[in-house]
Amino acid sequence: MEENREGHGLAEGKILSVGMILFVALVLLPSVFRVSLGISHFYVKIVIKMFEWATLQIEEGVKKQKAMALENLISTGIIQRDETPMEEEVVGRCRGCFSLADVMYFSKKACEAVAEDEVTRCFCSEELLSWNLLSRTNANLHHVSWKLAAVWVTGILIRYCLLLPFRVCLSVFSILLLLLATTVVGQFPNGRVKGWLSNQVQMICATLGVRCLSGPIHFHNRENKPQEGGICVANHTSPMDVLILASDGCYSLVGQVHGGILGLIQKSCMQTSQHVLFERSEMKDRHLVRKKIREHIADKAKLPILIFPEGTCINNTSVMMFKKGSFEVGGTIHPVAIKYDPRFGDAFWNSTKHSVMTYAFNVLTSWAIVCNVWYLPPMVKEEEEDAVHFAERVKAVIAARAGMSVLPWDGGLKRKKVKESFKEEQQKKYCQIVIENGSVGSGNVC
Repeated sequence: MEENREGHGLAEGKILSVGMILFVALVLLPSVFRVSLGISHFYVKIVIKMFEWATLQIEEGVKKQKAMALENLISTGIIQRDETPMEEEVVGRCRGCFSLADVMYFSKKACEAVAEDEVTRCFCSEELLSWNLLSRTNANLHHVSWKLAAVWVTGILIRYCLLLPFRVCLSVFSILLLLLATTVVGQFPNGRVKGWLSNQVQMICATLGVRCLSGPIHFHNRENKPQEGGICVANHTSPMDVLILASDGCYSLVGQVHGGILGLIQKSCMQTSQHVLFERSEMKDRHLVRKKIREHIADKAKLPILIFPEGTCINNTSVMMFKKGSFEVGGTIHPVAIKYDPRFGDAFWNSTKHSVMTYAFNVLTSWAIVCNVWYLPPMVKEEEEDAVHFAERVKAVIAARAGMSVLPWDGGLKRKKVKESFKEEQQKKYCQIVIENGSVGSGNVC
Protein backbone atom coordinates (compact mmCIF):
# COMPACT_ATOMS: atom_id res chain seq x y z
CA MET A 1 0.00 0.00 0.00
CA GLU A 2 2.79 2.39 0.93
CA GLU A 3 4.56 1.65 -2.36
CA ASN A 4 1.35 2.41 -4.26
CA ARG A 5 0.99 5.70 -2.42
CA GLU A 6 4.58 6.60 -3.20
CA GLY A 7 4.01 5.68 -6.84
CA HIS A 8 0.89 7.87 -7.00
CA GLY A 9 2.80 10.69 -5.33
CA LEU A 10 5.61 10.47 -7.84
CA ALA A 11 3.13 10.37 -10.74
CA GLU A 12 1.31 13.45 -9.43
CA GLY A 13 4.63 15.22 -8.96
CA LYS A 14 5.65 14.46 -12.55
CA ILE A 15 2.30 15.68 -13.88
CA LEU A 16 2.63 18.88 -11.86
CA SER A 17 6.19 19.41 -13.10
CA VAL A 18 5.15 18.89 -16.71
CA GLY A 19 2.25 21.31 -16.21
CA MET A 20 4.56 23.96 -14.77
CA ILE A 21 7.01 23.54 -17.64
CA LEU A 22 4.22 23.88 -20.21
CA PHE A 23 2.86 26.95 -18.41
CA VAL A 24 6.27 28.64 -18.40
CA ALA A 25 7.02 27.67 -22.02
CA LEU A 26 3.62 28.42 -23.56
CA VAL A 27 2.30 31.28 -21.41
CA LEU A 28 4.83 33.00 -19.16
CA LEU A 29 7.86 33.30 -21.48
CA PRO A 30 5.82 34.48 -24.52
CA SER A 31 4.18 37.08 -22.26
CA VAL A 32 7.54 38.29 -20.92
CA PHE A 33 8.99 38.66 -24.42
CA ARG A 34 5.57 39.67 -25.88
CA VAL A 35 5.61 37.17 -28.72
CA SER A 36 2.80 35.02 -30.07
CA LEU A 37 3.11 31.27 -30.68
CA GLY A 38 0.06 31.30 -32.94
CA ILE A 39 -2.03 29.10 -30.62
CA SER A 40 -4.82 31.68 -30.20
CA HIS A 41 -4.98 32.28 -33.98
CA PHE A 42 -5.32 28.54 -34.59
CA TYR A 43 -7.99 28.26 -31.89
CA VAL A 44 -10.00 31.14 -33.36
CA LYS A 45 -9.89 29.58 -36.84
CA ILE A 46 -11.36 26.36 -35.44
CA VAL A 47 -14.14 28.30 -33.68
CA ILE A 48 -14.95 30.20 -36.89
CA LYS A 49 -15.26 26.91 -38.81
CA MET A 50 -17.61 25.68 -36.10
CA PHE A 51 -19.74 28.85 -36.39
CA GLU A 52 -19.99 28.41 -40.17
CA TRP A 53 -21.11 24.81 -39.76
CA ALA A 54 -23.66 25.81 -37.09
CA THR A 55 -25.08 28.54 -39.34
CA LEU A 56 -25.64 26.00 -42.13
CA GLN A 57 -27.33 23.65 -39.67
CA ILE A 58 -29.65 26.42 -38.49
CA GLU A 59 -30.58 27.43 -42.03
CA GLU A 60 -31.36 23.84 -42.99
CA GLY A 61 -33.32 23.25 -39.81
CA VAL A 62 -35.42 26.37 -40.25
CA LYS A 63 -36.20 25.44 -43.85
CA LYS A 64 -37.32 21.94 -42.83
CA GLN A 65 -39.47 23.09 -39.93
CA LYS A 66 -40.93 25.98 -41.93
CA ALA A 67 -41.62 27.69 -38.64
CA MET A 68 -40.19 31.06 -39.49
CA ALA A 69 -37.56 32.58 -41.72
CA LEU A 70 -34.01 32.90 -40.44
CA GLU A 71 -34.28 36.65 -40.82
CA ASN A 72 -37.03 36.72 -38.18
CA LEU A 73 -34.93 34.68 -35.78
CA ILE A 74 -32.04 37.11 -35.96
CA SER A 75 -33.96 40.35 -36.40
CA THR A 76 -32.00 43.28 -35.08
CA GLY A 77 -34.86 45.72 -34.66
CA ILE A 78 -38.22 45.86 -32.88
CA ILE A 79 -39.96 48.43 -35.07
CA GLN A 80 -39.52 49.89 -38.50
CA ARG A 81 -38.30 53.46 -38.19
CA ASP A 82 -38.84 56.40 -40.49
CA GLU A 83 -35.50 58.20 -40.59
CA THR A 84 -36.82 61.27 -42.44
CA PRO A 85 -35.40 64.44 -40.80
CA MET A 86 -37.75 66.91 -39.14
CA GLU A 87 -37.03 69.56 -41.76
CA GLU A 88 -38.20 67.37 -44.67
CA GLU A 89 -41.13 65.86 -42.80
CA VAL A 90 -42.64 69.12 -41.55
CA VAL A 91 -41.76 71.39 -44.46
CA GLY A 92 -42.80 68.83 -47.05
CA ARG A 93 -46.25 68.34 -45.56
CA CYS A 94 -47.53 71.90 -45.24
CA ARG A 95 -44.77 73.94 -46.87
CA GLY A 96 -43.38 74.96 -43.52
CA CYS A 97 -46.46 76.62 -42.02
CA PHE A 98 -47.77 75.61 -38.63
CA SER A 99 -50.08 72.61 -38.78
CA LEU A 100 -51.95 70.68 -36.12
CA ALA A 101 -50.81 67.56 -37.98
CA ASP A 102 -47.29 68.33 -36.75
CA VAL A 103 -48.43 67.01 -33.38
CA MET A 104 -48.72 63.56 -34.94
CA TYR A 105 -45.09 63.73 -36.11
CA PHE A 106 -43.85 64.38 -32.58
CA SER A 107 -46.22 61.76 -31.13
CA LYS A 108 -44.90 59.17 -33.58
CA LYS A 109 -41.29 59.99 -32.67
CA ALA A 110 -42.17 59.74 -28.98
CA CYS A 111 -43.70 56.27 -29.47
CA GLU A 112 -40.61 55.13 -31.39
CA ALA A 113 -38.37 56.39 -28.59
CA VAL A 114 -40.43 54.57 -25.95
CA ALA A 115 -40.36 51.32 -27.95
CA GLU A 116 -36.66 51.43 -28.82
CA ASP A 117 -34.59 54.58 -28.50
CA GLU A 118 -31.04 55.11 -29.74
CA VAL A 119 -29.60 55.65 -26.27
CA THR A 120 -31.03 52.57 -24.53
CA ARG A 121 -29.99 50.43 -27.49
CA CYS A 122 -26.36 51.46 -26.89
CA PHE A 123 -26.45 50.00 -23.38
CA CYS A 124 -27.69 46.55 -24.44
CA SER A 125 -25.61 43.68 -25.76
CA GLU A 126 -24.83 43.86 -29.45
CA GLU A 127 -27.14 41.84 -31.71
CA LEU A 128 -25.53 39.00 -33.68
CA LEU A 129 -26.18 38.08 -37.30
CA SER A 130 -25.78 34.38 -36.52
CA TRP A 131 -25.80 32.27 -33.36
CA ASN A 132 -22.38 31.77 -31.78
CA LEU A 133 -23.37 28.69 -29.75
CA LEU A 134 -23.57 30.73 -26.56
CA SER A 135 -26.74 31.17 -24.52
CA ARG A 136 -27.22 34.87 -25.44
CA THR A 137 -30.21 34.41 -27.76
CA ASN A 138 -34.01 34.46 -27.43
CA ALA A 139 -34.47 31.65 -29.96
CA ASN A 140 -33.99 28.00 -28.97
CA LEU A 141 -31.68 27.36 -31.89
CA HIS A 142 -30.01 24.36 -30.26
CA HIS A 143 -33.30 22.48 -30.77
CA VAL A 144 -33.05 22.77 -34.57
CA SER A 145 -31.16 19.47 -34.96
CA TRP A 146 -29.58 16.83 -32.73
CA LYS A 147 -26.16 17.49 -34.31
CA LEU A 148 -26.32 21.16 -33.38
CA ALA A 149 -27.50 20.25 -29.87
CA ALA A 150 -24.56 17.87 -29.46
CA VAL A 151 -22.05 20.53 -30.55
CA TRP A 152 -23.71 23.06 -28.25
CA VAL A 153 -23.42 20.73 -25.22
CA THR A 154 -19.80 19.91 -26.14
CA GLY A 155 -19.08 23.63 -26.31
CA ILE A 156 -20.51 24.11 -22.83
CA LEU A 157 -18.26 21.36 -21.46
CA ILE A 158 -15.18 22.84 -23.17
CA ARG A 159 -15.86 26.40 -22.02
CA TYR A 160 -16.83 25.59 -18.42
CA CYS A 161 -14.70 22.52 -17.67
CA LEU A 162 -11.54 23.29 -19.65
CA LEU A 163 -11.23 26.98 -20.56
CA LEU A 164 -12.78 28.47 -17.41
CA PRO A 165 -10.41 26.80 -14.86
CA PHE A 166 -7.36 27.67 -16.96
CA ARG A 167 -8.49 31.28 -17.40
CA VAL A 168 -9.32 31.69 -13.71
CA CYS A 169 -5.92 30.34 -12.65
CA LEU A 170 -4.12 32.56 -15.13
CA SER A 171 -6.16 35.61 -14.05
CA VAL A 172 -5.39 35.00 -10.37
CA PHE A 173 -1.71 34.49 -11.19
CA SER A 174 -1.63 37.74 -13.20
CA ILE A 175 -3.27 39.77 -10.43
CA LEU A 176 -1.03 38.31 -7.72
CA LEU A 177 2.06 38.94 -9.87
CA LEU A 178 0.95 42.54 -10.42
CA LEU A 179 0.34 43.13 -6.70
CA LEU A 180 3.66 41.56 -5.70
CA ALA A 181 5.75 43.18 -8.43
CA THR A 182 4.30 46.69 -7.96
CA THR A 183 4.87 46.42 -4.20
CA VAL A 184 8.53 45.52 -4.76
CA VAL A 185 9.13 48.09 -7.51
CA GLY A 186 7.36 50.74 -5.42
CA GLN A 187 10.18 50.53 -2.85
CA PHE A 188 12.74 51.73 -5.41
CA PRO A 189 13.69 55.42 -5.40
CA ASN A 190 12.18 57.51 -8.16
CA GLY A 191 14.30 57.47 -11.28
CA ARG A 192 14.89 55.79 -14.62
CA VAL A 193 15.34 52.32 -13.12
CA LYS A 194 12.02 52.46 -11.28
CA GLY A 195 10.28 53.84 -14.35
CA TRP A 196 11.67 51.11 -16.59
CA LEU A 197 10.80 48.34 -14.12
CA SER A 198 7.31 49.75 -13.66
CA ASN A 199 6.69 49.78 -17.41
CA GLN A 200 7.92 46.21 -17.80
CA VAL A 201 5.78 44.95 -14.93
CA GLN A 202 2.63 46.58 -16.29
CA MET A 203 3.16 45.35 -19.84
CA ILE A 204 3.98 41.77 -18.76
CA CYS A 205 0.96 41.57 -16.44
CA ALA A 206 -1.29 43.12 -19.09
CA THR A 207 -0.03 40.61 -21.67
CA LEU A 208 -0.77 37.76 -19.25
CA GLY A 209 -4.24 39.22 -18.76
CA VAL A 210 -4.81 39.28 -22.51
CA ARG A 211 -3.78 35.59 -22.63
CA CYS A 212 -6.79 34.88 -20.39
CA LEU A 213 -9.08 36.01 -23.20
CA SER A 214 -7.85 33.22 -25.54
CA GLY A 215 -8.21 35.46 -28.58
CA PRO A 216 -5.72 37.38 -30.72
CA ILE A 217 -5.49 41.16 -30.45
CA HIS A 218 -4.68 42.81 -33.77
CA PHE A 219 -2.83 46.14 -33.57
CA HIS A 220 -2.78 48.26 -36.73
CA ASN A 221 -0.63 51.27 -37.71
CA ARG A 222 1.79 51.04 -34.81
CA GLU A 223 3.74 53.97 -36.28
CA ASN A 224 0.94 56.18 -34.87
CA LYS A 225 1.27 54.91 -31.30
CA PRO A 226 0.82 57.68 -28.67
CA GLN A 227 4.04 59.47 -27.74
CA GLU A 228 5.26 60.80 -24.39
CA GLY A 229 3.53 63.97 -23.31
CA GLY A 230 0.49 63.30 -25.50
CA ILE A 231 -3.14 62.43 -24.79
CA CYS A 232 -4.51 59.11 -26.03
CA VAL A 233 -8.31 59.06 -26.44
CA ALA A 234 -10.30 55.96 -27.36
CA ASN A 235 -13.86 54.70 -27.52
CA HIS A 236 -14.89 52.69 -24.46
CA THR A 237 -16.58 49.28 -24.46
CA SER A 238 -15.10 47.41 -21.55
CA PRO A 239 -12.55 47.57 -18.70
CA MET A 240 -10.53 45.27 -20.96
CA ASP A 241 -9.81 48.32 -23.15
CA VAL A 242 -7.17 49.34 -20.64
CA LEU A 243 -5.75 45.83 -20.45
CA ILE A 244 -5.49 45.52 -24.23
CA LEU A 245 -3.84 48.91 -24.77
CA ALA A 246 -1.48 48.39 -21.80
CA SER A 247 -0.24 45.14 -23.36
CA ASP A 248 1.17 47.16 -26.28
CA GLY A 249 2.37 50.29 -24.47
CA CYS A 250 2.48 52.10 -21.14
CA TYR A 251 0.06 54.85 -20.15
CA SER A 252 -0.87 57.07 -17.28
CA LEU A 253 -4.54 56.45 -16.68
CA VAL A 254 -7.27 59.01 -16.08
CA GLY A 255 -10.48 57.50 -14.77
CA GLN A 256 -13.03 56.96 -12.07
CA VAL A 257 -12.12 55.47 -8.70
CA HIS A 258 -13.44 51.90 -8.38
CA GLY A 259 -13.90 49.56 -5.47
CA GLY A 260 -13.37 45.83 -5.13
CA ILE A 261 -10.86 44.07 -7.35
CA LEU A 262 -10.60 46.97 -9.80
CA GLY A 263 -9.87 49.32 -6.89
CA LEU A 264 -7.17 46.99 -5.59
CA ILE A 265 -5.52 46.91 -9.01
CA GLN A 266 -5.72 50.71 -9.23
CA LYS A 267 -4.03 51.13 -5.86
CA SER A 268 -1.24 48.72 -6.77
CA CYS A 269 -0.56 50.57 -10.03
CA MET A 270 -0.43 53.88 -8.17
CA GLN A 271 2.61 52.64 -6.24
CA THR A 272 4.84 52.58 -9.31
CA SER A 273 3.45 55.15 -11.74
CA GLN A 274 1.43 58.35 -11.79
CA HIS A 275 -2.27 58.03 -12.59
CA VAL A 276 -5.12 60.52 -12.20
CA LEU A 277 -8.15 59.02 -10.45
CA PHE A 278 -11.26 60.95 -9.41
CA GLU A 279 -14.76 60.60 -8.00
CA ARG A 280 -17.25 61.30 -10.79
CA SER A 281 -19.74 62.87 -8.37
CA GLU A 282 -17.34 65.52 -7.04
CA MET A 283 -17.23 68.60 -9.26
CA LYS A 284 -14.08 69.89 -7.55
CA ASP A 285 -12.22 66.79 -8.69
CA ARG A 286 -12.94 67.60 -12.34
CA HIS A 287 -11.12 70.93 -12.14
CA LEU A 288 -8.26 69.25 -10.30
CA VAL A 289 -8.07 66.53 -12.97
CA ARG A 290 -7.93 69.13 -15.71
CA LYS A 291 -5.09 70.87 -13.90
CA LYS A 292 -3.17 67.61 -13.43
CA ILE A 293 -3.57 66.72 -17.10
CA ARG A 294 -2.14 70.10 -18.13
CA GLU A 295 0.82 69.59 -15.81
CA HIS A 296 1.34 66.05 -17.09
CA ILE A 297 1.40 66.86 -20.81
CA ALA A 298 3.70 69.81 -20.15
CA ASP A 299 6.42 67.28 -19.29
CA LYS A 300 7.30 65.57 -22.58
CA ALA A 301 9.22 62.86 -20.70
CA LYS A 302 6.11 61.46 -19.03
CA LEU A 303 3.96 58.64 -20.33
CA PRO A 304 1.00 59.51 -22.56
CA ILE A 305 -2.31 59.90 -20.74
CA LEU A 306 -5.08 57.43 -21.60
CA ILE A 307 -8.61 58.87 -21.50
CA PHE A 308 -12.02 57.49 -22.48
CA PRO A 309 -13.98 60.70 -23.18
CA GLU A 310 -17.37 58.93 -23.35
CA GLY A 311 -17.17 58.43 -19.60
CA THR A 312 -18.94 55.05 -19.67
CA CYS A 313 -18.98 51.77 -21.57
CA ILE A 314 -20.92 51.62 -24.88
CA ASN A 315 -21.95 48.35 -26.55
CA ASN A 316 -19.41 48.17 -29.40
CA THR A 317 -21.84 49.52 -32.03
CA SER A 318 -21.72 53.30 -31.51
CA VAL A 319 -19.56 56.14 -30.31
CA MET A 320 -21.39 58.61 -28.08
CA MET A 321 -20.61 62.18 -27.07
CA PHE A 322 -17.02 62.90 -26.04
CA LYS A 323 -16.69 65.05 -22.92
CA LYS A 324 -14.91 68.25 -23.83
CA GLY A 325 -12.64 68.37 -20.75
CA SER A 326 -9.76 66.40 -22.23
CA PHE A 327 -9.85 68.56 -25.38
CA GLU A 328 -9.58 71.87 -23.51
CA VAL A 329 -6.14 71.31 -22.01
CA GLY A 330 -4.24 71.58 -25.30
CA GLY A 331 -1.54 69.21 -26.46
CA THR A 332 -1.57 66.54 -29.14
CA ILE A 333 -4.47 64.09 -29.28
CA HIS A 334 -3.69 60.52 -30.35
CA PRO A 335 -6.99 58.84 -31.36
CA VAL A 336 -7.34 55.08 -30.95
CA ALA A 337 -10.23 53.01 -32.32
CA ILE A 338 -11.13 49.74 -30.56
CA LYS A 339 -13.53 47.23 -32.09
CA TYR A 340 -14.39 43.80 -30.66
CA ASP A 341 -15.58 40.85 -32.73
CA PRO A 342 -18.97 39.96 -31.16
CA ARG A 343 -19.04 36.46 -32.65
CA PHE A 344 -16.73 35.04 -30.00
CA GLY A 345 -18.12 36.75 -26.90
CA ASP A 346 -19.75 39.90 -25.59
CA ALA A 347 -17.07 42.34 -24.42
CA PHE A 348 -19.55 45.06 -23.39
CA TRP A 349 -19.87 45.74 -19.65
CA ASN A 350 -23.28 47.04 -18.59
CA SER A 351 -22.25 48.33 -15.17
CA THR A 352 -25.86 49.18 -14.22
CA LYS A 353 -26.88 45.53 -14.67
CA HIS A 354 -23.82 43.38 -13.96
CA SER A 355 -21.27 43.52 -11.18
CA VAL A 356 -17.56 43.19 -11.91
CA MET A 357 -17.56 39.53 -10.87
CA THR A 358 -20.61 38.68 -13.02
CA TYR A 359 -19.06 40.43 -16.00
CA ALA A 360 -15.73 38.65 -15.46
CA PHE A 361 -17.54 35.29 -15.30
CA ASN A 362 -19.36 36.00 -18.57
CA VAL A 363 -16.11 36.94 -20.29
CA LEU A 364 -14.17 33.96 -18.96
CA THR A 365 -16.89 31.54 -20.12
CA SER A 366 -17.09 32.97 -23.65
CA TRP A 367 -15.27 31.41 -26.59
CA ALA A 368 -12.70 34.20 -26.77
CA ILE A 369 -12.33 37.97 -26.90
CA VAL A 370 -11.03 39.01 -30.31
CA CYS A 371 -10.23 42.66 -30.84
CA ASN A 372 -8.84 45.07 -33.44
CA VAL A 373 -7.01 48.23 -32.38
CA TRP A 374 -6.20 51.04 -34.82
CA TYR A 375 -3.69 53.76 -33.90
CA LEU A 376 -4.79 56.83 -35.85
CA PRO A 377 -2.67 59.83 -36.90
CA PRO A 378 -2.26 62.49 -34.18
CA MET A 379 -4.62 65.46 -34.22
CA VAL A 380 -4.36 69.01 -32.86
CA LYS A 381 -7.00 71.66 -32.32
CA GLU A 382 -7.28 74.05 -35.22
CA GLU A 383 -7.31 77.82 -34.89
CA GLU A 384 -10.67 79.24 -33.81
CA GLU A 385 -11.93 75.71 -33.13
CA ASP A 386 -13.49 75.24 -29.69
CA ALA A 387 -13.16 72.10 -27.56
CA VAL A 388 -16.64 70.83 -28.44
CA HIS A 389 -16.06 70.84 -32.20
CA PHE A 390 -12.57 69.38 -31.76
CA ALA A 391 -14.04 66.54 -29.70
CA GLU A 392 -16.67 65.92 -32.38
CA ARG A 393 -13.99 65.78 -35.08
CA VAL A 394 -11.91 63.25 -33.13
CA LYS A 395 -15.01 61.19 -32.36
CA ALA A 396 -15.98 61.06 -36.04
CA VAL A 397 -12.51 59.81 -37.02
CA ILE A 398 -12.58 57.03 -34.40
CA ALA A 399 -16.11 55.95 -35.33
CA ALA A 400 -15.31 55.87 -39.05
CA ARG A 401 -12.22 53.70 -38.54
CA ALA A 402 -14.01 51.24 -36.21
CA GLY A 403 -17.13 51.09 -38.42
CA MET A 404 -19.42 52.41 -35.70
CA SER A 405 -22.31 54.88 -35.81
CA VAL A 406 -21.92 58.38 -34.36
CA LEU A 407 -24.47 59.50 -31.78
CA PRO A 408 -24.71 62.99 -30.24
CA TRP A 409 -26.07 61.76 -26.92
CA ASP A 410 -24.24 61.90 -23.60
CA GLY A 411 -23.27 58.50 -22.22
CA GLY A 412 -24.32 59.79 -18.81
CA LEU A 413 -27.92 59.12 -19.88
CA LYS A 414 -27.25 55.55 -18.77
CA ARG A 415 -27.72 56.82 -15.20
CA LYS A 416 -29.32 60.27 -15.56
CA LYS A 417 -32.37 61.86 -17.18
CA VAL A 418 -32.24 63.80 -20.44
CA LYS A 419 -31.01 67.37 -19.98
CA GLU A 420 -33.48 70.19 -20.56
CA SER A 421 -31.06 71.64 -23.13
CA PHE A 422 -31.66 68.64 -25.43
CA LYS A 423 -35.42 69.19 -25.28
CA GLU A 424 -35.02 72.92 -25.91
CA GLU A 425 -32.79 72.19 -28.91
CA GLN A 426 -35.58 70.23 -30.63
CA GLN A 427 -38.11 72.94 -29.79
CA LYS A 428 -35.84 75.63 -31.24
CA LYS A 429 -35.30 73.58 -34.39
CA TYR A 430 -39.07 73.33 -34.98
CA CYS A 431 -39.60 77.03 -34.24
CA GLN A 432 -36.83 77.90 -36.70
CA ILE A 433 -38.56 75.87 -39.42
CA VAL A 434 -41.83 77.70 -38.85
CA ILE A 435 -40.26 81.17 -38.57
CA GLU A 436 -38.10 80.79 -41.69
CA ASN A 437 -41.23 80.02 -43.73
CA GLY A 438 -42.99 83.11 -42.42
CA SER A 439 -45.98 81.33 -40.98
CA VAL A 440 -45.75 83.00 -37.56
CA GLY A 441 -45.59 86.52 -38.90
CA SER A 442 -48.47 86.02 -41.33
CA GLY A 443 -50.59 84.04 -38.87
CA ASN A 444 -51.00 81.06 -41.23
CA VAL A 445 -52.35 77.83 -39.81
CA CYS A 446 -52.78 74.75 -42.00
